[in-house]
Order: sequence, then structure tokens, then C-alpha cells
Amino acid sequence: MSAEKWEKNEEIQIFREYLRIPSVHPNIDYTACVEFIRRQADSLNLPVDVVYPAVKSKPVVIIKWEGSQPKLPSIILNSHMDVVPVFPEKWTHEPFSADIDEEGRIFARGAQDMKSVGTQYLGAIRLLKADGFQPKRTLYVTFVPDEEIGGIHGMAAFVETDFYKQMNVGFSLDEGGTSASDVHHLFYAERIRWILKLKVGGTAGHGSLLLPDTAGVKFNYVLNKLTEFRESQIQLLKNDQSLSIGDVTTVNLTQLSGGVQSNVVPPLLEAIFDMRLSITLDLVAFERQIRNWCEEAGGGIDIEFPLKEAYVAPTKLDDSNPYWLALKAALDELGLKVKPIVCFAVTDCRFIRQQGTPAIGFSPIVNTAVLIHDHDEFLRADNYLNGIQVYKKIIPSLAEV
Repeated sequence: MSAEKWEKNEEIQIFREYLRIPSVHPNIDYTACVEFIRRQADSLNLPVDVVYPAVKSKPVVIIKWEGSQPKLPSIILNSHMDVVPVFPEKWTHEPFSADIDEEGRIFARGAQDMKSVGTQYLGAIRLLKADGFQPKRTLYVTFVPDEEIGGIHGMAAFVETDFYKQMNVGFSLDEGGTSASDVHHLFYAERIRWILKLKVGGTAGHGSLLLPDTAGVKFNYVLNKLTEFRESQIQLLKNDQSLSIGDVTTVNLTQLSGGVQSNVVPPLLEAIFDMRLSITLDLVAFERQIRNWCEEAGGGIDIEFPLKEAYVAPTKLDDSNPYWLALKAALDELGLKVKPIVCFAVTDCRFIRQQGTPAIGFSPIVNTAVLIHDHDEFLRADNYLNGIQVYKKIIPSLAEV
């Protein structure tokens, strides 16, 4: 099918319109997103609310499709409106033009992560309403801000509001991961995110001397220990092919600062590490190990955790979870290959799970180059439309639990 034929498809038009809204960090103005979603809700003849759970510039938009038994716990279909920054010079298409080529590839930031999912929900609901379907459970289609910067003013704040509590949520579906194969990755848990900041103090002086207990020597000791631990996780992955990146702990040095000029030994070095901890890791023992390494280095190292998320229990994928059984039944009926994994990053699902509510991340994007946060992010039009059909099967299955 040529690009011209894809362009005439109503669902593709809606998707591309959403992609053209530059809801890109930093300092996003969500006004255009809210207006777009309001128009979509009107076209579906569904009510829409806009809530500001934390900051006036950070809206949560909620479309409601009331169920025939509204007192039952509801279903959330969640997506986020924000996208990560772009480097336009690295793109072959303007990042917010939503250009479509002769192969049907739609190029735009957010094509995979995750504006596609938000409008696919709506496309599926459009088909279901046209078929006369009435959900038993109330469905909420939520569009949240700031997921890409931690969700603190988005879903994290929203789940604490009275509005959310009145929604009586029983289950949430959210983003999964793009797959380069025909296997769909399904997230039932997420690693625990910690940010470690070390302020390493030491002897200062002239750069020509061999001074004792310098910040550089102390930092080198701790860095080596963390690197050895990192290497142990690499070996775990190599030795057990059943594991994925979400099953191990990652440690990466992301920021390093200190010093004034080349011939002055600095009194202080600061380092920041991004850590994504396995849900099987003993968190108390791991923190104790870090503190012990800092003492072994010679002391004088201040340890801070600018971010230190707590353990959140995984969503159960067994007979005790009727929502999982319903989702699995729909996926099996569609004949889809599915691999449940621990999400290697973090999504808004963790805030839902913290409330004791099961949540699963799922994406219908398969057989596609994984370009999440990358240059020339794209999604094929046929893949997008197929995703609508997938959600058309999943949504009724969940709504009828």
C-alpha cells in the first residue's frame, strides 16, 4: 500500500495528528494534547475530565466509558502524553512531522513510546462502540504527563487523589516494550530504581605529590568494587540464557564532577550512579555492602540517595489473578506469542501496583526495530492498525471479568 493510501485512513490520520503535537521535554505545554484528547472523546460520545493532581501545568486527562455494572472495580487503559528530547540533526525526517514513507513507516518521536498505544485504545473503543458492545466494568482511558521524567507530578500524584480513589480501579493496562521479533514482551514487574550520589572527600594539595587518602584514590576503590559487581551481573546474563536484562541489577556511572585545574589535587569528587535493582536483590544487604566499600576506601565519603524507590510486589500471573486470566485468554485466542518479563526500566505501572492493584504493561508492536528514545523512531501503519485489532480483543475480555 502506498503512502497516499495510508494517509487516507481515518485511524492513521488521528495517530499522526497526535504525533505532531511536540509534547517534548523539557517544559512541556500539554494544552494541545488536552484539546486533542477532548476532541477524540467527543467523537466517541464519551465524557472527559481533566485533573491537575500536583501542578497546574501537568494535567491528567480521563475518558470514561461507563459499564453496565459500574459498582464493579474498573479498568484503566493508561498511556503517557510526554516524549523524550530529540536531536533533529540525527533524524532523516522532522521528528514531529509524522512523515509516512512508501513502506508505510510513520516517523515521529512517540511513535513507539507511547502515543501509539493511547490512540490505539481509542481506535479499539471506536470499533467496539460501532459493534454495539457495552462493557460490564467501567473503562477509563487515562493520559498522564511526565512519565519520562519519573511521573512524580503525573501518575504518582494522581493515584493519591480523591478522583482516582473514586474510580475504584481493579486493574490497569499500560505500556509494554517494542519487540524486534514476533514475541510480545509483557511487563508484570519493574526493577527498583535507585540513584546513588557519592561525595568523596580527601587530601588536597599539589598535583606533583603522592598525597595520602586523596579523593581520587578513594573513589577509584569504590568504583572498582561497583564495577566488579556490575561484571557479576553481566556474567549472570551470559551464563543463563533464560534471563533478560530485567532479571539482573545494572549499575552505571552517569555523572562525575570535581577539581579546579590539572595541577591541583581536589578536596572533593562527586559521582552519581544510575542503579536499576533486581526484584530478587536483598536491598538492605546491597546498601550495607555499598557503605562497607566506602569505609574500606578510607572513609570520608558521604552517601546520598536522591532517588530510592521501595520494593513493589510483582503482579501475579496465575489463577489468583482473574484479570491476567482474561488477558491471557484474549492473547491466546489471537494466537500471539507472549513472554512475561520484568521491565528493564520503569513505567507508571509501579504507582498502580503500589496501591495494591494489579497492573500489566503490554504493547502490540512486534517485528519492529526497537527505536524507543532513539533517532528516526517509527511505526509501520499496518502494525499500528493491527494493534487496534489486538486491543479490540483485549478490552472486552478485561471489561467482562
